[in-house]
Amino acid sequence: MSVRTIGVVMNGVTGRMGYRQHLVRSVLAINEQGGVTLSDGSRVKLKPVLVGRNADKLADIAAKHEIADFTTDLDAALAADDNLIYFDAQVTSARVKAVLKAIEAGKHIYAEKPTAESTQEAIALAEAATAKGVKNGVVQDKLFLPGLLKLKRLIDGGFFGRILSVRGEFGYWVFEGDWQEAQRPSWNYRAEDGGGIVLDMFPHWHYVMENLFGRVTSVYAQAVTHIPARVDEQGREYPATADDAAYGIFELEGGIVAQINSSWTVRVNRDELVEFQVDGTHGSAVAGLRNCRVQHRSATPKPVWNPDLPATARFRDGWQEVPDNAEFDNGFKIQWEAFVRHVLEDAPFSNDFASGARGVQLAELGLRSNAEGRRIEVPGL
Repeated sequence: MSVRTIGVVMNGVTGRMGYRQHLVRSVLAINEQGGVTLSDGSRVKLKPVLVGRNADKLADIAAKHEIADFTTDLDAALAADDNLIYFDAQVTSARVKAVLKAIEAGKHIYAEKPTAESTQEAIALAEAATAKGVKNGVVQDKLFLPGLLKLKRLIDGGFFGRILSVRGEFGYWVFEGDWQEAQRPSWNYRAEDGGGIVLDMFPHWHYVMENLFGRVTSVYAQAVTHIPARVDEQGREYPATADDAAYGIFELEGGIVAQINSSWTVRVNRDELVEFQVDGTHGSAVAGLRNCRVQHRSATPKPVWNPDLPATARFRDGWQEVPDNAEFDNGFKIQWEAFVRHVLEDAPFSNDFASGARGVQLAELGLRSNAEGRRIEVPGL
């Protein structure tokens, strides 16, 4: 069995997601398993070339994982012919300029979402990649969560009948950074740096809704900055100029209504950090990161509202756990393998820059809906 190696320029691996999910749990994990298996049985290993602004941080990561190549010179990394793929996990505000450089250098592009801060820029990236003839993809990891894979299995099997509505709850309390260190970087809370939960999470919700339930046709959103000041990584207080919570209502084709709350200012009283309840004429399901529970119409109880008496029914006991029926790998790693196959043998990969642009569009229209206080229709892209 033949094994080849291709170079992957990874920009932004000093950040939390770039390091943990993409470098360690995807690229290095792929190499540990012997590489990506192609359709002819051959394997491809990935040679990471680390790029960033802080040479010391890059050197520390490289030493820890025995990675030979790291640099602060993006142009030099892109100039090497054997580096076929460029991956971008930088802060959103730095992404467009770097991705355009990589496209011009003829690299195939894989990028974190959102691909840009505006719909216009996101469309421009998609058009530039198409014009240059390079493969392109955007990270859409939620589609590979075990809970949502089980939910997709239920949809494909006709479990719900006609789907009526979707209700999503996402979030947790992110500490302000004063008496306890914040779990998220400070730029997330500065609009001038590309922060905000709408721009961060609405692209996620877009591809979840589009792939599982149907095209989004309208949005009404309320975006709020609940915590007006936070403390950064250096212990300095700064004004939080970006939204830290968003409450959205989305209409989907086919008459489905989705309500999704996203918040970094909520304390968790649910089984998982994100949960989606889907209600249909024949049954309902609640799906999280890993688990999925269902209640068929034949097993649906018949509660009667009576505030004068205490509730005796244990409503959660009436739900059944959906079995795994499969082994679930890390979603980021699965998508990396799919993109490598897409680059090397033109295997299908639907999560391209065009789909990424539709996610940015939903975020942009959500912010516009908040500013104008009204429902906004979502035109097709």
